Parts: sequence; structure tokens; C-alpha cells
Amino acid sequence: MPAKQEVSNFIRSTFRSVWALELLCFLQKHRDRAWPQRELVITLRGSDLVVSQSVDALLAAGLVVIDPGQLVRYQPTSDAVEALASAAESLYATRPDAVRRMIVTPRSSLSSFADAFKLRED
Repeated sequence: MPAKQEVSNFIRSTFRSVWALELLCFLQKHRDRAWPQRELVITLRGSDLVVSQSVDALLAAGLVVIDPGQLVRYQPTSDAVEALASAAESLYATRPDAVRRMIVTPRSSLSSFADAFKLRED
């Protein structure tokens, strides 16, 4: 089970909108099937743009694949990614408002400023 901070970082870095998290939850529940994007738009009652952007975000995070015929299917790239996705879904199910705040609240400017002075190993 991933640590709380790891899950929080995963949520903040992976989901640019709550729609993307909703799409992840939906695809996890229906992992036995691949979905045409148009059907996801209808099922989730979203727009083409929102679903397309959400699919792109999940693809970049290694959570979905796009099969031939442009079918979207839940398929994490590793067990670690699967564990983070499951932890994010569980947290969203139990504390939806907290997860929404993680997604929509930008990092504080003080944190961003402090991060600029972190030393990196080359």
C-alpha cells in the first residue's frame, strides 16, 4: 500500500481535472472491456474535449492503453502504478472533497519558490 504522501503526489501530478479521476474510476470498474471514446462521452455525460483530455492524461500516466480502433482500456504499466491508482480511487470514495481540493488547488507559491532551491544530484 502506497504512503499517503505518495498517493497525494500521484493525484496532484496525474489528474488535471476531476473528470480524469472519474474516468479512471469508471475504467477500473469496467476493466474487462475496451471503450470507444464516444461511448465514454455518453456514459460519463461529458464533452468530447473533456473525455479526450482525460484519456490523454491517463495514457501519459501509464493507466490506460488505446487499442486498435481507438478503444480505451484500463491497463496500468506496472503493479506500482496499479497500487497508486487503486489508492487514489479508495481515497476518492471515502474523502471526495479532499481529493477534489488536491486536484483543483494549485501548489502554493511558497512551495514552488522553495522547490527552486532544492539541490539535485547530477
